Amino acid sequence: MANQLLFGNVFALRKQRVYRERIELATLSDRQIRSRFRFKRESIQFISDLLRNDLSHTTRRSQPISVEMQRLVSQVIGDTMGVDKATACRAVNDVTNALLSKKDQFIKWPARQEERDRNKQGFFRGGLFQGVIGCIDGTHVKIQAPSEDEPAYVNRKGWHSINVQGVCDHEGKFINVDAQWPGSTHDSHMFRASDVSTYLQTRHRSIDDGFLLGDSGYPCSKFLLTPYLHPATPSQEAYNRAHTRTRCTIERVFGWWKRRFHVLHGEVRMKPAKVCRIIGACAILHNIAIMLREPMEDDESGENQEDVGQMNYNGPEDGRTIRNFITTTYF
Repeated sequence: MANQLLFGNVFALRKQRVYRERIELATLSDRQIRSRFRFKRESIQFISDLLRNDLSHTTRRSQPISVEMQRLVSQVIGDTMGVDKATACRAVNDVTNALLSKKDQFIKWPARQEERDRNKQGFFRGGLFQGVIGCIDGTHVKIQAPSEDEPAYVNRKGWHSINVQGVCDHEGKFINVDAQWPGSTHDSHMFRASDVSTYLQTRHRSIDDGFLLGDSGYPCSKFLLTPYLHPATPSQEAYNRAHTRTRCTIERVFGWWKRRFHVLHGEVRMKPAKVCRIIGACAILHNIAIMLREPMEDDESGENQEDVGQMNYNGPEDGRTIRNFITTTYF
C-alpha cells in the first residue's frame, strides 16, 4: 500500500508538471512563441510529435519534464522557463540525439534524376545558370578553446571554430552537411575528404548529371564549377555574374540558419565533438523549418560579415574545359 501511494504521488506530480508547462505555453501569444523559440506553435507540436517516441522513455525514467518542454528547452539552451542547468543539458543532449537519428529523413542528396532536374530548374529561375544541382560553401561556428589539439581549431582570423561544409538546394534546404573539421581546415580539403566528393567522383558521368557551384576556395572540376579569377571576355564576365547570383543561395542559407539558431552565432562553450552534433541537429531543424514554411528573415548585411576569409585554391583545375564549355554555350 505504501508503494502504491508513493508511485501514485509521483505520477500525480508528473501530471501536474506537464499541465503547468502546457499552461505556460498557452499563456504565450503566437508572436511570443515565435519570437522566443523561432518556430510557430504548430511547428513546435510537429517536432515534439516527431521526437516523442525517442524522448518519452527518458521522461519516464529520469527526466522530470515533458517531451514538449524538452524540445523547447533545447531550443533556447535552457535559459528560460525556470529549468536548472543540469536538466537543460540533459534535454539538449537528448533532443540532439533524437534529431540526429532522423537525419536521413530530412537531409537528402538528390540521387534521382527527377530530383536533380527539379534543382536545376529552381536554380536556373533564381540565377540563370544552367545545370546546377547544389551550391557549396563553408562557414565557421565559434567555440571556446578546447583542451585537446587547441591550435588546430584556430582559424584564419585567430579565433577557435568548427569549419562546417554545407551544400544546399534551390529552396534553401541542406542536402548535405559535414560538421567535423577544426577551424584551421581549408575548404578544399574538407571537400576532398567528404562523402559528397567521393560520391560525385564515382557517380558523375556527364554534364547532364549537373554540378555544384563553389567559390574560388575550391578546385574547379567536372562536377564543381568555380568563378574565373580573371575573366577575359564578355562571356566569362557574364558567367561570373550568373555564378555569383546563383551561388549566393548558400550564403543566404547560412545567414538564415545562424539567425534562427542563436547558439551558432556566439561562442559555443562545449567540447568540439558535442558542438559538431548540435550543428548537425540545427541543420535538421533548418530543413524542417523550410518544410513547414516557417518564414526566413533576410539580413541585407549578409552572412559573411563575421565569417572567415577564404584563400583561393591554387591547385590543378581539371574542370576548366567543362567551365569553358558552359561559358561559350550558355553565356
